[in-house]
Amino acid sequence: MDRATVERVARAAHIKLTEDELERYSNDLNDILTYFELLDEAPECEESGVNPVEVADVLRDDEPRMCIDPDVLLKDMDTYERYIRGPRLS
Repeated sequence: MDRATVERVARAAHIKLTEDELERYSNDLNDILTYFELLDEAPECEESGVNPVEVADVLRDDEPRMCIDPDVLLKDMDTYERYIRGPRLS
């Protein structure tokens, strides 16, 4: 990345950089972009993705069922016509 681009980005980000910092960041960003160019040379692999572990749907289908008898649950609660009563709102 050239020095002029680093200056423009620093100005847009409202960052004041010294001459030494401009030179150093320009070199560092150039090195980073060079490393990314290496990734372009990597062979493409169509049969597998990035994740080495197969991602599969492991959830079961929902099946509605009653595990506990509702009468047993409601017997110790304050109810009115099988509706649970809560505290009165003021």
